[in-house]
Amino acid sequence: MNGSSADSTGGHQSPRTDAAPATAPARPRAAAPTGGAAEGAADRGAAAPRRRVGRVRMTGKQRREQLLEIGRTVFAERGYDGTSVEEIAERAGVSKPVVYEHFGGKEGLYAVVVDREMQLLLDMVTGALTGGHSRELLEQAAFALMDYIDTSTDGFRILVRDSPVAQSTGTFASLISDIATQVEDILGLEFKSRGFDARLAPMYSQMLVGMVALTGQWWLEVRKPDKATVAAHLVNLAWHGLEGLERHPRLVGDRTG
Repeated sequence: MNGSSADSTGGHQSPRTDAAPATAPARPRAAAPTGGAAEGAADRGAAAPRRRVGRVRMTGKQRREQLLEIGRTVFAERGYDGTSVEEIAERAGVSKPVVYEHFGGKEGLYAVVVDREMQLLLDMVTGALTGGHSRELLEQAAFALMDYIDTSTDGFRILVRDSPVAQSTGTFASLISDIATQVEDILGLEFKSRGFDARLAPMYSQMLVGMVALTGQWWLEVRKPDKATVAAHLVNLAWHGLEGLERHPRLVGDRTG
């Protein structure tokens, strides 16, 4: 025998079916571990997958407050037009429908934010009017507005920015008018004591509060001098202007109509 692979009949060799396979059959792979074990079994040379942060479980009231705070921040940063429900939802870690569920959309959220800021500012100014001399009341009102700008900067940015959803009761001008109404009573008493026409008090209160508000918008960006110094100079101009008021002012130039 020469070790040929042919069988004894001289025919072609038939494939053997009873021989053991050259290699053992592959063993079934174990199921992939779950949870933290799965991460431990990952390829050590590859970067670990980024773990997704789950949504924080909150009550409906807590979620609403969270969305209001986030919305307030984004509206202050980007304005109404530049803000999207998508960004607010993303920052809150929720889906867009959650925002719609609480506020009906961006417009509803914006309206609540504006109403809150208006009420906060109005409360700070009116709460500061604790009485005393008329000049002291003017100081209290001026400092309260400067204090609001300092402590609620985002809110003030929102209030002084034009908005497509602003209504007659939701604009900064209407807020200034509300504050002016409080100052009007102070000026009315002062005018009466000096023999001036008290019917002009509403107009003068608008002038005074408008002056303070515009100064506040300027100070919002520069932040110096400090708010107490700014308030002192505001009152200096307003008070000494009031002290020198003419009962029947006339324009120097020839202007009519």
